[in-house]
Amino acid sequence: MKGIILAGGAGSRLYPLTLVASKQLQPVYDKPMVYYPLTTLIEGGIRELCLISTPHDLPRFRQLLGDGSRFGLTIDYREQAKPAGIAQAFLIAESFIGNDNVALILGDNIFYGGDGFNKAFAEFNGGATIFGYHVNDPERYGVVEFNAASQAISIEEKPKSPKSNYAVPGLYIFDNEVVALTKAQQPSARGELEITDLNVSYLRWGKLRVQRLARGFAWLDAGTSSSLHEASAYVQTIEKRAGVKIGCPEEAAFRAGFLSLAQLSDLADQMPNCEYRAYLCDVVAEAKRLTIQK
Repeated sequence: MKGIILAGGAGSRLYPLTLVASKQLQPVYDKPMVYYPLTTLIEGGIRELCLISTPHDLPRFRQLLGDGSRFGLTIDYREQAKPAGIAQAFLIAESFIGNDNVALILGDNIFYGGDGFNKAFAEFNGGATIFGYHVNDPERYGVVEFNAASQAISIEEKPKSPKSNYAVPGLYIFDNEVVALTKAQQPSARGELEITDLNVSYLRWGKLRVQRLARGFAWLDAGTSSSLHEASAYVQTIEKRAGVKIGCPEEAAFRAGFLSLAQLSDLADQMPNCEYRAYLCDVVAEAKRLTIQK
C-alpha cells in the first residue's frame, strides 16, 4: 500500500500565520504539523509516500523531509497548483499510485491512541475503509449514518441536520479503483472533487467499510487558530504525563522496522542538543537495555 499526505491549500483560516509558512509546517507543540500524519502512515507500515502541496511550499517540505531515506522511506513530491477538492489528490498522484492500494491522510489531521488504524491497514483487502469518530459538532464534517445493526447506510457532507454524531476524519483507504472513479467524478456545486462522493460510490456498491474509533482515541483537526492551539496543548499534556512523544517519525520508523537501532542512534547524534534529541537518545538507550536483557 502507498500513502499520500495532502498538504496543500491556502491555509486562509490560519492567516496571518500562513504568510510565514504553510499550514502543515506550523508547529504543533514541539514538531511541525506534518510530522503527525507522517507518523500515522509510518505506524501503518507504509514506506512509499507522496506529499502534495503548493508550488510555493513544496521546497520547504523537501527541506524538512528530504527524500525520506532518513526515516527509511521514499517520498515523492507533487504540485497542487490549485486546490480542487480532496479527491483531486488521486489524479495528481496517479502515476505514483500505479497499481497499488492507497491511503490518503490530510496534513492537518492529528491522531493518537489505540491500534485501530494499524489493524485497518493490515486487514484491508479491497474496496474502501473510512472511520467514524463521535463529535459534538457533526455539521462541520462528512457524517456517517448507521442502522440498528451498526452498518453504514448514508454519508452526507456538512449536513444542516446530521443523522448521527459520527464524523469522518481525514484518513481514507482505497483500492486501486479510486483513480478511475475520481476521473469519472463530476465536480460538486463548489467546483471540487469531493471525497464524500467517492465514499458514497463505494457505499452504494457495498464495498465501503466504516470503522468506528473507540473511546479514548483522539482526533484533532488543527486547521484553525483555536484548534491549532488546542492540539498543541493536548500534545504537551500527553507527552509530559506519559513520557512519550506523539508524532515522532524517527521513533515510529524504528519501531516499524524501517530503521535499525544503529541508524536511529546516528540520527539522534546528528541533531543539536534539544529535548527532541534527548528523547530519541532515551529511546535508543532503552532499546539497547532491552537487547542486552534478551
